[in-house]
Amino acid sequence: MIGASGGIGSALAHAMNSRGDHVTGLSQSINGLDITCERSIGAALAPFETPFDVVIIASGILSGPEGPEKSISALNSENLARLFAVNAMGPALVLKHIKRLMPTDRPSVVVALSARVGSITDNALGGWYSYRASKAALNQIIKTASIEFKRSHKHLVCAALHPGTVATSFTQNFPRHKMVPPGQAAENLLTVIDGLTSRDTGCFFDWSGQMVDW
Repeated sequence: MIGASGGIGSALAHAMNSRGDHVTGLSQSINGLDITCERSIGAALAPFETPFDVVIIASGILSGPEGPEKSISALNSENLARLFAVNAMGPALVLKHIKRLMPTDRPSVVVALSARVGSITDNALGGWYSYRASKAALNQIIKTASIEFKRSHKHLVCAALHPGTVATSFTQNFPRHKMVPPGQAAENLLTVIDGLTSRDTGCFFDWSGQMVDW
């Protein structure tokens, strides 16, 4: 579990532990993982040799200190670069380093938490430039990795998941949005993950298992 100390990540880790799964949690607060630094990612994953059945990348940020941009005039290079580093570059580097840790002879799953607002097709409202763009980039990374992984890991599923709007510190400034508690979000996501098969690789699903358009 990458991002195991965040609102959704910690709920997922708890739910998986509760049902008897052995969970390895990595995050900045747990072991100093810096998702934006390849050296940190490589060092965190280097000790592992036993293949993982499931890898969940639950790291991410919603915006810079000024909040999501309502118009293009609110864009600034620092926030844009920061969101791309955390939401897209970090998961891409995790995928690079966990490929060797995924089994080639049996089913396994790699998922990253994306967001419906990262869907280009679904974008009808505009705004939230950095978050939308960084999640769209993540979606492309997941899709592209799924094609490469399938060549060597025929039973592996590599997919993006939209968890819905979850009541965490991420969303506390958006009270008008309908939210679900982290525990419920975790159960929803695990139901989707448990139901994935190799034909679902390279796809984008929401918390209910419905496919989301890229």
